[in-house]
Amino acid sequence: MAKLTKKQKEAHAKIDRSQSYDLSAASALVKDITNVKFDASVELAVRLGVDPRKANQMVRGVVTLPHGTGKDVKVLALVTPDKEAEATEAGADYVGLDEYLQKIKGGWTDVDVIITMPAVMGKLGPLGRILGPRGLMPNPKTGTVTMDVAKAIQDVKAGKIDFKVDKTGIVHAAIGKVSFEASKIAENANELLQTIIKLKPTTAKGVYVKSVFMSSTMSPSISVDVKSV
Repeated sequence: MAKLTKKQKEAHAKIDRSQSYDLSAASALVKDITNVKFDASVELAVRLGVDPRKANQMVRGVVTLPHGTGKDVKVLALVTPDKEAEATEAGADYVGLDEYLQKIKGGWTDVDVIITMPAVMGKLGPLGRILGPRGLMPNPKTGTVTMDVAKAIQDVKAGKIDFKVDKTGIVHAAIGKVSFEASKIAENANELLQTIIKLKPTTAKGVYVKSVFMSSTMSPSISVDVKSV
């Protein structure tokens, strides 16, 4: 195991491992223990009492964070020519169709979200092996396959994110930046957690939210008191 640096030791020393923190305290603490020279992302890791291998226990959803993610989200709009002006006006960073399909085929995936229309999904199918592993495949359930392209782009730019429980039963999601006020980090975290709670599968038995941890880029994680959620 690698040795901790002086700053890492100081960060660990500020966390009381014998207790869990409410969202407000955890949000203030994550700012205090982050000492990188860039605006670090703040993330939540939520362990759920579900079995993701069962389709009826898959937890997946979307949430619009009240204060956004703090990230400049790059959006590719794969649309037909009649929708290009609408997509551009809504703020998409890249707009087009066939030329971008060719670029993706060649391995280009330098975007955060792809928004498209139902009529275009047939062309995207063969690119699933490239887009799927990167979490870029558009999906009607997350609002990224729609005829209302402008609204979808605006929502993503405003802080709408999608999340999905992984094979180990954990939801990982970025909820802001360390530069945010602690109250805004807490409010974003609460919005995500409340959305996850609402999505509890009826087939999930026992404790649903098992643990919640907050951390920033390269910081130690902070245990969040599940009862305070």
